[in-house]
Amino acid sequence: MTAERVVLLRHGVTEWNASRRFQGHEDIPLSADGVAQARRAAEVLAGCQPARVLSSDLSRARATAGFVAEAAGVPVETDPRFREVDVGSWAGLSLDAVAEVEPDFWPAIREGRDFRRSPEGETATESGERVAAAITEYARAADDGDVLVVVGHGLSLAVASFLLIGLDYSHARRFGGLANCGWIDLEPGDAGWRMRAYNRVVG
Repeated sequence: MTAERVVLLRHGVTEWNASRRFQGHEDIPLSADGVAQARRAAEVLAGCQPARVLSSDLSRARATAGFVAEAAGVPVETDPRFREVDVGSWAGLSLDAVAEVEPDFWPAIREGRDFRRSPEGETATESGERVAAAITEYARAADDGDVLVVVGHGLSLAVASFLLIGLDYSHARRFGGLANCGWIDLEPGDAGWRMRAYNRVVG
């Protein structure tokens, strides 16, 4: 048995998102704007009638998932495997500050090369593999026809979706970043996963 559809939803915006600071595993809450985004997304995604709402254990994702779960009438289930890429000592730093300590940062982004997010952190691929493995596990355990909503973080969800459809991190720049409360619509299948939509947001 397997899920019919898996929706990957990025959490609502935080103050650190707005100031373009790396969050990683830091537990930064939603801002007021993020709460409003999450409520709007929940109204739409509840219409998918998810059988389960799964979430990263970080509060910005949990809170976003809570709105979806409440609207759908199901509980939130947390799993730390859905966390964002671990950025280690880069947590709290701006993009420009990181570029000062890691001169290859912007060239790697422009050229589509993966890299370790700080000496202590993960690569985007490592985080995507972690998230993709968890998604696959839950999808395989689901009943036929089930819809799952997974609430997590922008980079790790995006890379996980690429891996599930047979792509790798080098395609990230073609897709672009996943917006706060943007979602990816995936369809599992024996012959491979299909992407039905990328970066869908409430208009």
